[in-house]
Amino acid sequence: MATTQEFTISDTLWMRLSPLLPGHTPRPHPLGRHRQRIPDRQVLNGIFFVLRTGCQWKALGATGICSSSTAHSRFQQWVEAGVFARLWNEALQDYEDLIGLDFDWMALDGSLHKAPLGGEKTGPNPTDRAKGGGKRSLLTEARGIPVGLVLEGANRHDMKLTESTLSSLPPAAETARQAHLAAGGEQGLCLDAGYDYTQVREIVAAHGYTAHIRPRGEEAQAKKAGQQARRWVVERTHCWLNRFRHLLIRWAKKPDNYLAMLHFACARITWYNCLFG
Repeated sequence: MATTQEFTISDTLWMRLSPLLPGHTPRPHPLGRHRQRIPDRQVLNGIFFVLRTGCQWKALGATGICSSSTAHSRFQQWVEAGVFARLWNEALQDYEDLIGLDFDWMALDGSLHKAPLGGEKTGPNPTDRAKGGGKRSLLTEARGIPVGLVLEGANRHDMKLTESTLSSLPPAAETARQAHLAAGGEQGLCLDAGYDYTQVREIVAAHGYTAHIRPRGEEAQAKKAGQQARRWVVERTHCWLNRFRHLLIRWAKKPDNYLAMLHFACARITWYNCLFG
């Protein structure tokens, strides 16, 4: 049975989030009357409820958390202010400080999702009768913590997103990776056979990684031989993201809105693993 905390922001998480939200200066009303501003925590609970359950913004008012118009308006303001990208960066910094990001073995893979309303960074899905869809390309460290993410249309091949994904690390993750390299640490990057191109190997090497590309059959044989499987962590992280039901189907036409929700989910996953992983 799901707990209430799965759909709300906990006290511990709110203490980390609240300093990252932009301040608010009330505007004087010509008649001296004001509606009381809905607290940021209440609005953030509403946004997180939408992210976690996948309910429509217009349905949020029926939950009693806050009105849909307030939640969506505040969400748009925070997206423009880059709040959700900062949340993810802060979560990665906390993880690095408390546990330590493990860059010895990285994993990268793409995931396709429906996008019925279209919009930028969508395209015909080759696995869904050319219906509109999007792709998220995800990079994780050895334990599956998300450290890189980009969006593109479903018709973009995974190998075309290698460069942008490897360059998408938030500052906290990139700083930790550079420290790992400076200390002489190795960086293996696990990829499936869809990335088996000379161009990909060159890009991976230019970023300081050693490419490990194996078809599924070879992975199975290696596992039977006693070798440790490593690429599965990125697939598991895609599954973690899919538990945030808002992300399963992209209804947002604006890619920035969808990406902000992905950043929010990545931050929640990182903080959860920081506390309970």
